[in-house]
Amino acid sequence: MEKVADVQCFGGQQQRFKHVSLVLNCDMHFSLFLPPQAKNAKVPVLVWLSGLTCTDENFVTKAGAQRVAAELGIALLAPDTSPRGEGVADDEAYDAGMGAGFYVNATQAPWAEHYQMYDYIVQELPALLAREVQALDLKRMSIMGHSMGGHGALVIGLRNVDTYQSISAFAPICAPSQCPWGEKTLGYYLGQDRSTWQDYDASVLLASAKKSIPIRVDQGLADNFLTTQLMPEKLIAAAPQNYPLQVLQHKGYDHSYFFIASFIEAHIRFHAEFLNQ
Repeated sequence: MEKVADVQCFGGQQQRFKHVSLVLNCDMHFSLFLPPQAKNAKVPVLVWLSGLTCTDENFVTKAGAQRVAAELGIALLAPDTSPRGEGVADDEAYDAGMGAGFYVNATQAPWAEHYQMYDYIVQELPALLAREVQALDLKRMSIMGHSMGGHGALVIGLRNVDTYQSISAFAPICAPSQCPWGEKTLGYYLGQDRSTWQDYDASVLLASAKKSIPIRVDQGLADNFLTTQLMPEKLIAAAPQNYPLQVLQHKGYDHSYFFIASFIEAHIRFHAEFLNQ
């Protein structure tokens, strides 16, 4: 694990690392913010999954999350959104291929050789951090994300309720098996048998949930993708009775990082309730 950047921020350290991923079969980067409390004790980890076209750097430079994370003593982990590099399969459009890993384990050629993002996020990256960064308490971990990353956070959190304490999402793709982004990309990565898509559809997973995990979703009502791609109403309808899901709607907000920056503090404080217990 090679440290390629390290700058002080709100008394903590904003770092960037490069490493060889055996799961993805390529070199990967991720960003990590260590709050000042990490100098003296282990701190909980809040994972951020970014959306289409993003890298590990979008969130740490645009969201303004470090201030409240430093106050609350929470580390922020921001992985990349897909495998990258020479020989990694790609697509000419922005919504598949590099920058669009969709946080699934691909089964179809040519994607399966590299696109194993689910295993990378759930298994390989936490194991790497457990070995290399002693300041992290990986038994206290929550997950959040935006758009495609919101989809990833919901799916990964719902499938691993004993690993994560809480989930949150900004403008997530709530029913990828029923929207153009998901139909295209899941078809690419998993094939045309739609039954294989169900494990990566948050609405399907929530409807069959056997154990609860607190979830917060924020959605801007001026989001251009609201009705065609995101469909939060599918998630609301799928939730079992009394499930701890809150979906907050915000008039005038769009799909951008201006929306994320406006409510990121509320999300981190939401997670802190469960991470700091």
